[in-house]
Amino acid sequence: MRHTLGKREQIICKGVSFVQVNRNVMNKPIKGFSKLSKAAKLEWLTQNNFEHPDKTLELFQSYWHNDSSVQQKHDDFIENTMTNYFMPFGVAPNFQINGRLYTLPMAIEESSVVAAAAKSASFWLQRGGFKTEVISTEKIGHVHFMYEGNAQPYFNEFEDLESQLREATQSLTANMEARGGGITSIKLVDKTADLDHYYQLEVCFETCDSMGANFINSNLEEMAKRLESFTSAHSNLDESKLEVVMRILSNYTPNCIVRASVSCPIEDLESEGITGEDFARKFKRAIAIANAEPYRATTHNKGIMNGVDALIIATGNDFRAVEAACHTYASKSGQYSSLTHCKVKDGVFTYWIEIPLALGVVGGLTKLHPLVVKALEMLGNPNAEELMGIVAVSGLAQNFAALRALVTTGIQKGHMKMHLKNILTQFDATVEEGKQVEQFFSDKVISHSAVRDYLSQLRTKVHQ
Repeated sequence: MRHTLGKREQIICKGVSFVQVNRNVMNKPIKGFSKLSKAAKLEWLTQNNFEHPDKTLELFQSYWHNDSSVQQKHDDFIENTMTNYFMPFGVAPNFQINGRLYTLPMAIEESSVVAAAAKSASFWLQRGGFKTEVISTEKIGHVHFMYEGNAQPYFNEFEDLESQLREATQSLTANMEARGGGITSIKLVDKTADLDHYYQLEVCFETCDSMGANFINSNLEEMAKRLESFTSAHSNLDESKLEVVMRILSNYTPNCIVRASVSCPIEDLESEGITGEDFARKFKRAIAIANAEPYRATTHNKGIMNGVDALIIATGNDFRAVEAACHTYASKSGQYSSLTHCKVKDGVFTYWIEIPLALGVVGGLTKLHPLVVKALEMLGNPNAEELMGIVAVSGLAQNFAALRALVTTGIQKGHMKMHLKNILTQFDATVEEGKQVEQFFSDKVISHSAVRDYLSQLRTKVHQ
């Protein structure tokens, strides 16, 4: 049945009541939006996209920073900034990493993540703490090109081509080389088995303390130009048959790997009434299931990324790039599987993670966002390799907390306890109501509807 909706009309769908709002949305696109002042952008946005423009504008403005200079910094981070989106910035203390104590900054909206990290930190603090090892730090970029002719001269004279490519980028790499980085290798790759006429220049980089995206892309741009001039000047190559399609870094960084681990005698794993031996057996089996079943592996690895992303966001790094790299790395065997591993040998439980982490402590937001500056200071202003280890530890700690709960008490007990606070906020519960609700549900299953009903009972009693 079709409905003709007025400004507000209640619709009943499968027993659920919804309120349909007709917004006053413009039928025509706006031209030159980016050139408008912030005030003009806000006026257009609120007047044409919201039912209550004045209230919306007031809400947006309430999230602006009181210091106009700080707000201007935030405005400049991205285009068309209207307001700030607040995300909780928490900390997880007591992380012993390579013999040093850390408090980890974590920016995340999901309840229980920080609590889980802190719980893992305390658990392993008593058992030797976390160890880290940076295995490799290379990043990769490509010049993707098509050549619809005989490409063999590129391979026959690649030594000359490589020399020219390095010459073309010398001015770009000089400063990085002075810091111990630069271009580490250049390869010509034949990809025609996968796609007709497709070849690559695969270039590996060491970018030291920077993530290196701009550095890598700038070098690739120059290499693409030199590839074209090399082709034009070569008697056995035809420039008209060459098409440079893309020059871009890859966010897959299988040569930028860090390892974090913990270990202890299995008897030290006794937990929640379970013997250490039984705990180790169940824990190892849980990881085995994540290796056998991609449905479980996806959730398993998502939990790891709770810890990884929270720390990456707090330190101003690119969590989308890391997410993409880690999930691709989890599929390197041909099947998506666990990023963490576990073994028991000679009575010793060892649990570890190996993940690709291309991170930086210079460039981007690292010196611009005030809280990023403080997050890095909290960590002792680490270099890029140290930060890689800390982030890997955060992911490992999250996974340990999740699996520990899953193989003992179940995940919902701890998660819903933390989620209860969000539910109470949603229902505008007072401090006293919150205490009564928490006491009532201390030994009961927590659900949104159950909390709602109990709050309703409390409030009914008060008004009787």
